[in-house]
Order: sequence, then C-alpha cells, then structure tokens
Amino acid sequence: MTEVAFHFNAPQPMDYLCRLLRKATAGGSRVGVIAPQPELDELDQRLWAFSATDFLAHCRADSDPDVLEASPVVLADRTDSVPHADVLVNRCPVVPTGFERFARVIEVVGQSEAERQQARQRWRHYADRGYAIQRHDLTPKPDR
Repeated sequence: MTEVAFHFNAPQPMDYLCRLLRKATAGGSRVGVIAPQPELDELDQRLWAFSATDFLAHCRADSDPDVLEASPVVLADRTDSVPHADVLVNRCPVVPTGFERFARVIEVVGQSEAERQQARQRWRHYADRGYAIQRHDLTPKPDR
C-alpha cells in the first residue's frame, strides 16, 4: 500500500521542496512532482539555482524520452505524465489521480489557511481509504 506523508507548515514551500528533492535523490529515489503550472515554472527555476555546489537533475514531463529516463526528478501537472513510480510529491490542491501506483506520496503544505483547508480534505480522502498517514510539522521551533 502507498505510504502517505504530510509535511505541514512549510514556511517557504519552494525552498523546502528543493531540500526535500535533494535528500530524496541523494537516497536514490526517483521523484515526480505535480503542481499547477506556475508553481512548476518557479520550481524549475529554483532547482537550477538551488545550490552552487550540487545540481538537482530534473526535467519536465514533456521532455525527450531519453531525458525522462535519465532524470531522477520529473516536473508535471498530471500524475499520469510521471514515468516512474517511486515517490510522488503533490503540490496540487486535490488528491492526485492515480497516486496509488507510487510507493510513496508526500504532500507539502504551506502555511496559508487555504492550503491547510485543502490539505485537510486530502488527509480525509487518504484516511477514509485506510492509508496510514505520517505527519511532519515543519513549524520552526523557538530558540531557547
């Protein structure tokens, strides 16, 4: 059964997503990211400039098949455009169609009330179908 994890309260969702993708690909995972097109454009730009010392190889879902095969991160606006089935990161406001074919789904949720409300609906969808859900609260801890 697909593992589902919610990463809540990301103060800067795009920055967090870049770090998450770096960690996932360093561990050998192939990751599909689905999001609305403007967010994909922003993520694409950020992945090119994310770090001066390492490169996060990625491509768009409409890339040449050889590029898709070689890229550990695929950016798409639909789940069925992602060619592999390791990890799916969702930044869309709804449950992604076909998420069940992925070994793991990660929902990255920002701090806006709209994102939280949409995330609660997705949470209920997964929970109602019997998926165990991991919760990761990204709220910064106060300095002591």
